[in-house]
Amino acid sequence: MITPPKELLISQGVLEGRAGSGTYVAEPRQRLRMVRSSAREQPNGSPFGTDMKAVGRQGDWESRTDAKVPAPAEIAARLGIAEGDLCVRTAYEFLADGRPVQLSTSWEPYDLTAGTLVVLPEGGPHAGAGVVNRMAAIDITVSHAMEQPEPRQATAEEASLLGIQKAALVTHIRRTYYSDQGRPVETADIVVPAAHCEIVYEIPINR
Repeated sequence: MITPPKELLISQGVLEGRAGSGTYVAEPRQRLRMVRSSAREQPNGSPFGTDMKAVGRQGDWESRTDAKVPAPAEIAARLGIAEGDLCVRTAYEFLADGRPVQLSTSWEPYDLTAGTLVVLPEGGPHAGAGVVNRMAAIDITVSHAMEQPEPRQATAEEASLLGIQKAALVTHIRRTYYSDQGRPVETADIVVPAAHCEIVYEIPINR
């Protein structure tokens, strides 16, 4: 029988390292199911909150928004704007029963929401309502989203925020919302720890 290397067991959440002490068996933790589905978009409230309620967890999040941030090249390409164009960037840490389960960095074109009540995703009367509902408040209809998931290792910062080992496996999802006119209205990088969460896609069938 071949024993998996310690680094692999740590990345999978089976073992955990403690500075100056050694390596120990990690505390058992049931993986949280996270459903990616348009059905999670509700008229009121956050899709994440709806998702957590469906699995009997208390969903919450912390956020930090910076307005008028120049778009890096990759973000500009995803939003269909020029590199350096101004964006509203919001960094999120999502919690289930008080424990971090997901990170997300959201970018919205500043010229799309500037001067409106939804310019700050977590401020004003539509705070925390989600992209679809916030855009609807300024007469923009979000018709669909595209997601590109891929596995990779967590960065040191991500590992610290998620409470996982550095270089542990995560799923990185690049998500972009589009209006019914075909314009990208928001793009985000979502990071989910593989050891603590499983991602399930729900695909609606139109008859």
